[in-house]
Amino acid sequence: MTTTVAAYAAPSAKAPLERTTIERREVREFDVLIDIKFAGICHSDIHQAREGWGEAMFPMVPGHEIAGVVEAVGPGVTKFAVGDHVGVGCLVDSCRECENCEAGLEQYCLKGGVGTYNALDKNGEPTYGGYSQKIVVDEAFTVRIPDGLALDVAAPLLCAGITTYSPLKHWNAGPGKKVAILGFGGLGHMGVKIANALGAEVTVLSQSLRKKDDGLKLGAQHYYATSDEATFKELRGTFDLILSTVSAPLNLDSYLSLLKTDGAFVNVGAPEEPVALNLFSVIMGRKTLAGSGIGGIQETQEMLDFCAEHGLGSEIELISASEINEAYERVLASDVRYRFVIDAATI
Repeated sequence: MTTTVAAYAAPSAKAPLERTTIERREVREFDVLIDIKFAGICHSDIHQAREGWGEAMFPMVPGHEIAGVVEAVGPGVTKFAVGDHVGVGCLVDSCRECENCEAGLEQYCLKGGVGTYNALDKNGEPTYGGYSQKIVVDEAFTVRIPDGLALDVAAPLLCAGITTYSPLKHWNAGPGKKVAILGFGGLGHMGVKIANALGAEVTVLSQSLRKKDDGLKLGAQHYYATSDEATFKELRGTFDLILSTVSAPLNLDSYLSLLKTDGAFVNVGAPEEPVALNLFSVIMGRKTLAGSGIGGIQETQEMLDFCAEHGLGSEIELISASEINEAYERVLASDVRYRFVIDAATI
């Protein structure tokens, strides 16, 4: 038997989100019914609700930074019990059979993973995300939020946290490594916290010095303005790793010049427009231009445990559901420190 719940949805591309109701599926054998407490607003929610990344499905209920409490479990569930604090990120299913899924890389499922929203599940039904009161998810795609993390500051970790943790770990950010975080917003501030906790020497590269005090307080040792041409002269050949969280087109050649030989520039921000590149910027210095998605389920759990151990939560502005449309405009204006989180009790 399905359950009717309140949600906020975009009825069409670029339309304001409005309160509505959706149907959640019945709890199947391996499902977990989650009473959503908090849902983060990610820039990718805006990209998709406004079709910035291509054609999308409507009505759309965004939200893939979900933190809540288990309300019910199916008879086959072994990982969770009623009352547990849990989270759901960007995926709610995958093929579970391909080489990547078997390696714990469900985010790179060769047959295509099932997104938490703006996707079709294996039964051809649309998925709806976390801007809602409840969600039903297979236990295999549910993670445990450790006791040391409050649910409100933990919610953004399900995207912003894992999206930065995964490449920082993969490219070996740690003691002796100079890491730059490009962009200091929802993803960037978590990148700073995590890179610092991993032991790297951390530099923030931001358009201006407006948030410098915050950057240094959250774990950066250095902070530079990319609007200042002197930055690119002073930092030439400095970094082992640059993690770009920026979702706007960049002059990649300028940023690649900041890498050491064998350095890597890794994109986690996804601009809507193509970017240009002179390949000599990569060739001269044996540099790597790469990308990274989110993380697999096991790595997401590892990230949450790491954040709990080091006391790392997101810096948030808690809002009511009625403020979602205003929050979208403020995200686009870079007017948030540093992640909007919806109080699901207001939906």
